[in-house]
Amino acid sequence: MIRPLLLHNGEIRSSDEVSLRPGQVGLFSGWGVFSTIKIIDGVLFAFDRHWARMRKDADLLRVPFPWSAVELETELLKLVTANGDWNATLRVLVSRNKGTSWVGPGVEGEVDLVAFTAPRTQWGMSARLGIVPNARHAENVFAGLKTTSWAMNLVWYEEAHLRGQDEVVLLNERGEVSECTSANIFAVFGDEAVTPPLSSGCLPGITRELLLEVVEAPGIRTTERILPLDDLERADAIFITSTTRNLLPVSEVEGLSIQCDDRARGALAAAFDGYQAEYTAAARRRAG
Repeated sequence: MIRPLLLHNGEIRSSDEVSLRPGQVGLFSGWGVFSTIKIIDGVLFAFDRHWARMRKDADLLRVPFPWSAVELETELLKLVTANGDWNATLRVLVSRNKGTSWVGPGVEGEVDLVAFTAPRTQWGMSARLGIVPNARHAENVFAGLKTTSWAMNLVWYEEAHLRGQDEVVLLNERGEVSECTSANIFAVFGDEAVTPPLSSGCLPGITRELLLEVVEAPGIRTTERILPLDDLERADAIFITSTTRNLLPVSEVEGLSIQCDDRARGALAAAFDGYQAEYTAAARRRAG
């Protein structure tokens, strides 16, 4: 459950004081972008990457995004301080207010900025995955965007839990592995951890990006390539990644017989933890 204080257009308010109007078109049309950010010792982890992805997605969706990275980070840290949430999760969304014939009276700004914090989710030791075919359209120009039009993901996630699963593997129109509803997926083959390319329709997750570009584990390579569903059975192990899960091993995939050799994931997880600690310490030093 979210904390009682949230950030709304630069002001810290109680959640029951926030006033939203039906004529804010993005609110009822899912016309906006969002990101989920990990707070570590008061630091917004990998914030520069979250900001860059939100800005890119907002530009493509024609959602005004007037904040520089420094300006937005400063606003969000006000909320962290107000809630005393030094180690938690933060969600920030930008919703477009104007456009189409459904805009209403009294709507002033071009966008609303809303952010709130919550305790970290406890995901358990591993994940059990279902499979959803034709869930991603890889050729769609909006594939891979993190938009507030999120209902389909929530439905698939809820249905997975009703079946005793934790998440689902989403396949694209070509039957290739794309991602999960709120996580990227990696398959391990020997000393190589492979994740689907962005051309599969997956979201460019921040943890995924860090593993591909920054984090280094001795003897382990991280690469991108197309993953047919059958590759999940041929893999030595599977894991999923997200801001709140880090690197979570997969113990089951619906209808498949999978392996669970955790050595490569364990090495990458240790390297990721080290990078996270270094990033946080450096950010705290810069802040004084």
